Amino acid sequence: MTRIAVVQPALELGQVDGNLERIEDLIRDAHREHSPEVIVVPEACTTPNVYARVLRETPRPVDGRPLQMLTHLAHELDCVIGGGFVSIRGPHAYGTFVLAEPDGSVHLHDKDIPTAWEQHFYTGGDDPGVVECRALGCAVGLMSGWEWARYRTAARVRAGDVRAVLGGMCWPSMPLNWPGPLQWWARREHGIWREQARALPGQVARLIGVPVAHASHVGPVTGETPLGPGIPWRTEMIGESQICDRDGRILARLTLEDGEGHASAEVNLALAPAPVDPIRERFWIPDFTITTHAAWHAMNAHGALSYKLRHARRSFPWQAWPAADLPDEMPTVQAGDRGATSTS
Repeated sequence: MTRIAVVQPALELGQVDGNLERIEDLIRDAHREHSPEVIVVPEACTTPNVYARVLRETPRPVDGRPLQMLTHLAHELDCVIGGGFVSIRGPHAYGTFVLAEPDGSVHLHDKDIPTAWEQHFYTGGDDPGVVECRALGCAVGLMSGWEWARYRTAARVRAGDVRAVLGGMCWPSMPLNWPGPLQWWARREHGIWREQARALPGQVARLIGVPVAHASHVGPVTGETPLGPGIPWRTEMIGESQICDRDGRILARLTLEDGEGHASAEVNLALAPAPVDPIRERFWIPDFTITTHAAWHAMNAHGALSYKLRHARRSFPWQAWPAADLPDEMPTVQAGDRGATSTS
């Protein structure tokens, strides 16, 4: 049996250095309390992913401080650690999820489609998200953000004959500060999203037939409204960090009400995948509302155009930094061998 811990942080918008310090504290605390072989923190562990201009300044070099922290802790604590951040890889920024092993091996996965307003700040990757984790002795699927919510992600990971799915989520809800009928609408959508977030890790476990560890952000955050200059978007990350068995049974769970913390459970990674549910011929796993579908398409188009134009004008602050990249697979590179720069 393998003990996995998930970390559910409450982070501050745009505060990269402080958030990394908080993530490190939570990882160390989870290790002390649970003695796990695997620790998973969410995607975007440098800052919550919402729409806010400050996020133009928060990507970090792929070989910079976030990666250094994760690889160093994996080596020091002698466990596998997974977590994500918006990284600069060559000429572009990506939503990168890192799986760091104790021997220094590092695996990178870039989210395939930035979710809605995330399109303003980074672009999508094309790797399958299936890696061979030597410390666990098996293939592992990596999922980031709303990759969890798409059948095509489950299909490509299931094709990799994985024994577990590890990853994270940054799921902000609808604005809870808007007045009148808009508040009724937002709270209705908020309730639906909470239920969908609760069900999703178990759905993925049943689709692929393996245990999953899903770490999520939690707590209040205030961003800005896309296509609504000057209108604040006050909301909250809805939590639902979970560890599920391969049949979708929840073994450990942290809700919105639980707030920041960590939880752990033991899973069996020696069992062959046993999918319970079929891969359906549709895009989304949850039954998203018309509002969600409309927002997805509109914000994707608006954000992708904004990123393309801003990138072409070289107006992202990080474009002035020296460009660097790393391969998706780095065998046995000891933490500390890649020095961080002052911009990392």
